[in-house]
Amino acid sequence: MQTDMFLPVLNAPSPAPAFAPAALADAPRAHGAKLWLPQRVLFAPDALQEDFGQQLLARATALNLNIELLKSNRLTNLRGADERATYRAAKTTLAVVNAPAGALRLQPTPPSADFQLNLAEGCPAHCQYCYLAGSLSGPPVVRAFANLPKLLANTQVYERADRLISFEASCYTDVLGIEHLTGALAEAVRYFAGREGARLRFVSKYDHVQSLLGLPHGGHTRARASLNAEPLARQLEGGTASIEARIRGLRQLALPVAEGGGGYPVGVVLAPIMPLPDWEQHYGQLLDRLQAAFDFNCDLTVEFITHRFTPGSKEVLLGWYPNTSLDLEESTRAVKTNKFGGRKYVYPTPTMQALKSWFYREWQRRFPAAPVQYWT
Repeated sequence: MQTDMFLPVLNAPSPAPAFAPAALADAPRAHGAKLWLPQRVLFAPDALQEDFGQQLLARATALNLNIELLKSNRLTNLRGADERATYRAAKTTLAVVNAPAGALRLQPTPPSADFQLNLAEGCPAHCQYCYLAGSLSGPPVVRAFANLPKLLANTQVYERADRLISFEASCYTDVLGIEHLTGALAEAVRYFAGREGARLRFVSKYDHVQSLLGLPHGGHTRARASLNAEPLARQLEGGTASIEARIRGLRQLALPVAEGGGGYPVGVVLAPIMPLPDWEQHYGQLLDRLQAAFDFNCDLTVEFITHRFTPGSKEVLLGWYPNTSLDLEESTRAVKTNKFGGRKYVYPTPTMQALKSWFYREWQRRFPAAPVQYWT
């Protein structure tokens, strides 16, 4: 059962200084992620009318999970006595629902892909910089969509005759982190294998890749691992697989089928990049570990994403993780404003230029045949 070892502690002593030298000296960890087993699995009536919803019910039953069949399609009684209790309850709850009609109007998601394809919403991990903070309303319950076949078929509306169209499955969830509960990612991989004009993309901090090996994918799904410097992953990415385990999983997905691998196109998402003390050393070690793991020819890409936050996400994150060591100081950041007046805090130009120059140079030195897809 999922524990609360990574939940925020409201009255804990002050944390150690961010990224203390003693922590940095530790050897890289190599543990895989524990399977997330929610304490409650809620099924909406509409979801149980779907064949895929019945499959999800069978999975939850086989895992002997605590199943509740709701009387209405509304999710209620999700809040606890205080913010910490609400967070804990939400992070141990899976709700099986139908995606609303609005989910069929796919949203652009550059630079990652052409469109979002949300197989679920919410994530079982406890990343203290969580990109979902402020993006999804209400308690952070994981919602799996029972009308998955309809969502997949709807992607055909967005295909074009003149170029490939890409669909990102990881905008609002970690699909691999909940795959043992849903099987949705495998369904999507199989579906896109037969789509000549479309490609599927997903990224994960988990290492449970065995269910993806042997699937017919036709090279139409790019599997990516989200990686970071060892001390950042250790302190900020609770409940996930170690960096070493993620690299092992990505290697397994990339290896040729004849060698027991998945034969997938793969990618590395370095995110969120932060200029922690001695960042060149720590990120250099990460790139060296990647180079050692990918000592064979494969279709490999990289995406670079620097850390940023909004006033809304900062407020939510500090409610979830009040003792975080994450740097959320606005005075040291540059401000970006979108066309709607929204503010985003990013690193100032000199810092961004130094980071970008170093990462491009060091990546291309080690992986000259693996293109950089974007920097943001």
